[in-house]
This record gives sequence, C-alpha cells and structure tokens, in this order.
Amino acid sequence: MNESIISISNLMKSYGTNQVLKGIDLEVSPGQIIGYIGPNGAGKSTTVRILCGIDSDYQGNIQVNSLDLRTQGTEVKKIIGYIPELAQMYEVLTPMEYLHLIGTMHGLTKEEIELKGSNMLSYFGLKPNLSNRMSTFSKGMRQKVLIVSGLIHDPKIIFMDEPLTGLDANSVILVKEIISQLAADGKTIFYCSHMMDVVEKISDRIVLIDKGVIIADGSYAELSEKHSGSLETIFASMTNQEDQQSNAKSIIDSIKEEG
Repeated sequence: MNESIISISNLMKSYGTNQVLKGIDLEVSPGQIIGYIGPNGAGKSTTVRILCGIDSDYQGNIQVNSLDLRTQGTEVKKIIGYIPELAQMYEVLTPMEYLHLIGTMHGLTKEEIELKGSNMLSYFGLKPNLSNRMSTFSKGMRQKVLIVSGLIHDPKIIFMDEPLTGLDANSVILVKEIISQLAADGKTIFYCSHMMDVVEKISDRIVLIDKGVIIADGSYAELSEKHSGSLETIFASMTNQEDQQSNAKSIIDSIKEEG
C-alpha cells in the first residue's frame, strides 16, 4: 500500500457533553474512493468538516498529504476540494461570479477561471444560465455550481458530502463518471452519502461509522463475505436497523388508525 495521503489518529470531537467522534483511526491511500457511511448523527459530516479545516476544535492527530492539519491548515486547503450538501453560496452572484470568487482564492487567473468555469458549467447544462443570479436557481442547479467550484482548482483530494442531492438522473450519472475518472487520474475521493446503491458501485473501500466509532472497513466484496446481501442490507444489519419492514408496517397501521 502507498504511503497514506490521509492519516487520522484517535480523532475525537464533542459538542458540549455530546461526544460525536470517539476515537477515529483511519489511513487512506492515494487514488482511493472511500465511501464513508453511517446513520444520521454517526459523525460523518463532522469528520469531513474537520478534515476540510472548517472545524478546528477537535482532539487527535490528522495529516493530509504529509501536512499537519492543525498547524498547516492553510496549505492543506490548497490541495483539497469540498463539495457539501448545503453551502452559503452568495446567491446574489451569478455562477461565473461565484467561481471567480472561489478560483481567485485558489490562485487561479481570471482567464483560467473563465475557461474552466464556463466549460464545466456547460457540460452540466448550465450554459444558458451563466449570467443569471443564483437566487433564481433550483437546488439541483445550485448543486451543480457547488460541484464545479469544488473541482475548478484541480484538487488532489476531494471531499464530497451528499453531492448528488437535488441532481437529475443524467447529472447523477455524470458525477459518478467524474468520480471514477478522477480516481483513475490518481485523485483521492472521500465520499459521504446515504445512497447505499451509489456508494456500493463507486467505492473501492467502504468505512461504516456508527455512534462515533468505525464498525466496519473494507471493500464491498470483503464486507459481503461477512454479511451477505446488498450494502443497504449490510448497513441495516450492522446499525441494528434490520426490522425496517416491520417499522414501515407499524407506520402504515398508524395512518389507518381511527380516532
């Protein structure tokens, strides 16, 4: 295995008395697509926010591309891309104005931003909207701009937290292909999602976190050897949510109850 591009040792994070991360240890190799999954509140987004330098209040040690995140955070941010589910996007701006803001912070020239930004947005079907204010955009259109903004500076490591939210079917296919080709080019993808079918198909390695600790780590083939079935079935089994059919029936019965 190559030297780790992300190295996490005993990562802990609390919000008041609530300990969200309870000692995460993880080594990620260059070029891997990591599917980082878990129930709501498991600590997925918290992990990503810490790795991206958004939340600096944590315990433990993290190195990204051999840089210490705590003391060299600015250098780390230069080589990562972050595509969240929701972000403050200054919606009074047009897509190109927003990309100029992001691209300039990453040291791109005006010409580079114009060329890369207009081309990438056009492939996402936004060419007619390049000069429109994003306040008029649908959630899916804003998500496409977020994806482009996270990739425009050609980052070495890309963190994605529910990046497919709001996208139409064709755009989902496009993003999945982009992820595969980025990994083939040696980029490292850290991918958080509740969409188990997508995680199962695109990930080289799946890390399952529950209640702030890692409870499974391996390829889908390795996980399915121990827990047969789809990734969705494995996920439900390992997080003690196997009886969702019964839960669904109980909800339907509740709907039918007469007062």
